[in-house]
Amino acid sequence: MTTTLTRPGALAASGHPLVRPDAAKHLTDEQVEELGRELDAVRDEILAKRGATDAAYIRRVIKVQRSLEFAGRGTLLFSKYKAAWVAGTAMLSVAKILENMEIGHNVLHGQWDWMRDPDIHSTTWEWDFVTPARSWQHTHNDLHHRWTNVIGKDRDVGYNLLRMDPDQPWRPFNLGNPLYNAILAPVFEWGIALYDLEIPEYKEGLKSKEAMNRDLKAVGVKVIKQFSKDYAATPAVAMLTGSGKQALYGTLAANAIRNFWAHAVIFCGHFPEGTDTFTEEEVEGETRGDWYVRQMIGSANISGSKFMHLMTGNLSHQIEHHCFPDLPSNRYAEVAVKVRDICSRYNLPYTTGPLPKQVGSTWAKIFKLALPNRKPRTA
Repeated sequence: MTTTLTRPGALAASGHPLVRPDAAKHLTDEQVEELGRELDAVRDEILAKRGATDAAYIRRVIKVQRSLEFAGRGTLLFSKYKAAWVAGTAMLSVAKILENMEIGHNVLHGQWDWMRDPDIHSTTWEWDFVTPARSWQHTHNDLHHRWTNVIGKDRDVGYNLLRMDPDQPWRPFNLGNPLYNAILAPVFEWGIALYDLEIPEYKEGLKSKEAMNRDLKAVGVKVIKQFSKDYAATPAVAMLTGSGKQALYGTLAANAIRNFWAHAVIFCGHFPEGTDTFTEEEVEGETRGDWYVRQMIGSANISGSKFMHLMTGNLSHQIEHHCFPDLPSNRYAEVAVKVRDICSRYNLPYTTGPLPKQVGSTWAKIFKLALPNRKPRTA
């Protein structure tokens, strides 16, 4: 017996949206329905196969991550020596990337809830990121994954800061697009923490004062925890070896490296040339099959090695992640072969490319959209 994934929000049982995206206009209702069944079957196949091997995988990654963090912080205690500083900072950087990408992001999506392990569960995990896990789950899992790339609904399109689509109104403020993005990258975790407070929603009266105060308190607690760990405890212990200042610089560098990497991976999954955005008309009356189509044509992948996929949290398979956000991340490479075949058979784009190409494409869009749209030529 198959299990049908319940999507957040209302999806129509049949029919079609008021308007289908241009990339899917050639599809009939029957084709979209069949595409949905095929993708549901892909999901059900993975659900039937997941088990001890998958559980061992995530536990092994967690063990490696914690060992790297312990070793990195330990090495920074002697960071007055250049080699120790480089090694300690490198190990701590990799540990933070692994924790955020392959562990934290995916655990908070509920990918490992089926293990029934209270220590590796979406309701208990708190990650090494300034924004509290529960706030992020609301803006990311509940809102972004429901309204992927829908202008006016998905505020992840630009994070209330950048103009990332020509359908977004241009303002003089947008001339700073490249500068804002360059500033955002090294402090990405702080930008996400601010974004997750939903300040525009509060100003518009869509978020209560009580909810805002609750979220501000949660962020304050998390900031104290992160500062205590990275910028107080590790440097304080390192002072015993005369390495306090160097250890502080090492933890600052590790956080900046992690932020640069997370920013690059996430932007490459959503904004390169080839990814579509959508109007509210294009999701009104959307069926499960149409929802799948939107996830596929609104996301982009990054090609590369197994190690690169691990370090991206398998978000290099962003298309597959958006179709199946609750499947174990170690299965995305296997799923990608089938999703790409489905896209080919239904004549849908499957946007992918190596990291340098995707980064370049994303930055090109950021520069382009800093300027007003070109007016169409008159006859």
